[in-house]
Amino acid sequence: MPVLGVDGWRGAWVGALLEGRSVTLLALTDVAAVLAVPGVEVVAVDMPIGLSDDGVRACDVAARRCLGRAGSSVFAAPVRAVLGAGDYAEARRLSVGATGGTSLSAQAFQLVRSIRALDDALGDPPLEHVVEVHPELAFRELDDAVADPKVTARGLAQRLAALRPVMDVDAALAAAPPRVPAVDALDACAAAWSARRVADGVARCLGDGSRDARGRPMRICV
Repeated sequence: MPVLGVDGWRGAWVGALLEGRSVTLLALTDVAAVLAVPGVEVVAVDMPIGLSDDGVRACDVAARRCLGRAGSSVFAAPVRAVLGAGDYAEARRLSVGATGGTSLSAQAFQLVRSIRALDDALGDPPLEHVVEVHPELAFRELDDAVADPKVTARGLAQRLAALRPVMDVDAALAAAPPRVPAVDALDACAAAWSARRVADGVARCLGDGSRDARGRPMRICV
């Protein structure tokens, strides 16, 4: 059965549908389109799913530790209260109130709309086949030589080299939908590799095993 990895892209999503070595890149307009891809065993999303009520998630701390100098690519997930914010100023107030003093970065706030849409779509109880992943963890697991930023030529080459042994990534890029950025396409492919590991029962998941107030696991799988 195929698996799907997805990465956020300008308010929409890039999907990588992986079956065997074959991978197909998709431009998906919203979360509903992501979840509507048929016949998928696992959907791996580069987006926070389980959200803390009052502080930092253990999985984010563990992910930063695993990535070392590249740990800055792991943004602290917002607390659940922030999903109700109407603007950045309100989001900062809600974050400070819930955490006892920790505000919210502008970069993290840019993700709030997508996080809220995903949270709503997962329902109650949540869809268990949708899991949170982080592409940089996947790349590091594939090849610890992946060290340069993904926006650089060296970083792009390292990520392609890491993916080629496990999927036909060059063919996927050649047939990608118009205007899909290479970095987002490769991140989606890395997410799909993590999805395959989850489906095969060989993934490791970072976190302390806890679930949030809506029953979503606070974990990152790789």
